[in-house]
Amino acid sequence: MADETVDMTLETLHANLKGFIRFDGDRIPIRVIVAPDGWLVAPVMEAMLGAVETVLELPDDGETSLQLMVSLERMDADGEHAGLCDRWRAYHGEPDDVRWARMQIDASRYLQWFVDGEALIIANPLASDEASLLKMINAKPRTFLKAFCTAVKVSCEDPVAVGLDPGGIDIRRAHDVARLAFPMRFMESGQVRSFIEGSSSPFIPGMA
Repeated sequence: MADETVDMTLETLHANLKGFIRFDGDRIPIRVIVAPDGWLVAPVMEAMLGAVETVLELPDDGETSLQLMVSLERMDADGEHAGLCDRWRAYHGEPDDVRWARMQIDASRYLQWFVDGEALIIANPLASDEASLLKMINAKPRTFLKAFCTAVKVSCEDPVAVGLDPGGIDIRRAHDVARLAFPMRFMESGQVRSFIEGSSSPFIPGMA
């Protein structure tokens, strides 16, 4: 059950990249991404970087929402992590704040489950092949991407695949980001390619 709990918590995280951040008595909207190393990334206010206790509510503070206790680390937009800022923009557009932070997950609460943050910071095993896989997906917007949206009942307005990991594909739509969950976890790029090509697909390519 421990592995299943981690998987469900991670999938909830990936499916909810927009929510709120609580720090020092304040609560404001925030949008995050999951970096290839498993840390979170977001543009932030200066005050957040010095906060003693910081909590992400994804997507909100409801009973079925995910709460993550995180520690923020200042990130230079022009330094070694500049690519992460570009990744965030690919997901969410131009940021409102000019400071950037990497966020280490310290712990989480989702439904009745509490998970230590160390179990949730998992490097993406598909990271080295992500760019080529995304190119393959976006080259087939009707025969694969829109068909996948239809199959998993996700509204699909002008979809562009912007991220990918063993659990699914992140797509940018006209006004937000959505998650297309794979039917199983794909730990190797070959499995994803087979899925895209239709050999292990739960739908008929070209259905949308």
